[in-house]
Amino acid sequence: MAAAPPVTVRVMSTSETTAPAVPEGVPEAAPSVVLPRFAEALRELGLAGVAARVRKFPEATRTAEEAAAAVGCELDAIVKSLIFAAHGLPGAEGPVPVLVLLDGASRAGLDQVRDALGATKVTRAKADLVRETTGYAIGGVPPFGHRTRTPVLADRRLLAHPEVWAAAGTPHTVFPMAPADLVRHAGATLVDVREPTA
Repeated sequence: MAAAPPVTVRVMSTSETTAPAVPEGVPEAAPSVVLPRFAEALRELGLAGVAARVRKFPEATRTAEEAAAAVGCELDAIVKSLIFAAHGLPGAEGPVPVLVLLDGASRAGLDQVRDALGATKVTRAKADLVRETTGYAIGGVPPFGHRTRTPVLADRRLLAHPEVWAAAGTPHTVFPMAPADLVRHAGATLVDVREPTA
């Protein structure tokens, strides 16, 4: 079956939408191309209007630092969507992919993720498991709209911001959303999974 063509979306100016103004010195994003899988996920969640807020940048925003610089926001207002493999979950045979949502300034603590899930061990997922589970490459994994439904954990610190920015399916695209809405649409459980700082 042939893949559906990408859906082209015009990014509205700040006078046409509630999207935040682009800070001085940060180039306006080019018209966005929303991947069909992500566009469909937005429609299924009743979020089709979010597609108009997706920003595409000429340079990849694979890391939280790159995304924050491109958007012009604080590093901890970026949402990282990380896939882990949880081992020893009750009732599961073999490792189970788990999505962890966390702010861009923090690192996920493996012990904290393990304890939140009740697993015996948690490891970082390899690139092939990330793509197989989500349908997206590392650096472009959105917080929802994945190929496979997985358990989702969201760190409470995300709620400290009025708005956060998450990947929109590619390393070049991001979108803004209120963090409580993002957590709800991702079906996430709020937990504390940040790696403790020294």
